[in-house]
Amino acid sequence: MAVSMSPKQKVYQDVLQEIRKYIDSNDLEPGDKLPSERELADNLQAGRSSVREALRAMELLGLIETRRGEGTYLSTYRPYQTVELLSSFILQENNTKKDLLITKKVMEKEVAKIAYLSINDSDINQLQSITHNSELDPIEKHVAFFNHLFTKADNLLLAKVWQLMDEFSYTITKLSYDKAFYKELIQLYKTKNYEMIEELFDKLAIRK
Repeated sequence: MAVSMSPKQKVYQDVLQEIRKYIDSNDLEPGDKLPSERELADNLQAGRSSVREALRAMELLGLIETRRGEGTYLSTYRPYQTVELLSSFILQENNTKKDLLITKKVMEKEVAKIAYLSINDSDINQLQSITHNSELDPIEKHVAFFNHLFTKADNLLLAKVWQLMDEFSYTITKLSYDKAFYKELIQLYKTKNYEMIEELFDKLAIRK
């Protein structure tokens, strides 16, 4: 069954398509600069808000990066269907919060499993130090904890997407897990209990 788009979504999708065409027609490669938001809006005859949302969607996937005071640059150009899917997701404002939290949880569960293979005693001490750091609030502890796991997972694209999703989520909510969760995950790393990681994430409570 076909799903019709709202006028706002149609404009937004058109902007994404035009940006893709610009990248293709100019043979842009990672590191090349994109036109400014204003230039894109003028060239595409689209509202700056639509252009801004399109660029945000691309940055969320790590396809572009914004350098303060310099402009927007192509980072990694991947199949565009993924960006189009994400753009539709962002526009569904009523579901954004729920979907974003679920997606972040899935990513954090998977990176906890991937990092398992390379976690050593030094990493366990570092993770414990993060959870015991009284200078960090629960949100800061959560970010520091998972930043360490993403580093151990050694997957730059996965880490970039998670970091951008984490930053984007601050516009709608702030989350961390119950403090017992982090202790339990560390204990699973200590005891080499890979099978229980999935169950731990399935039963965790989210603090918002």
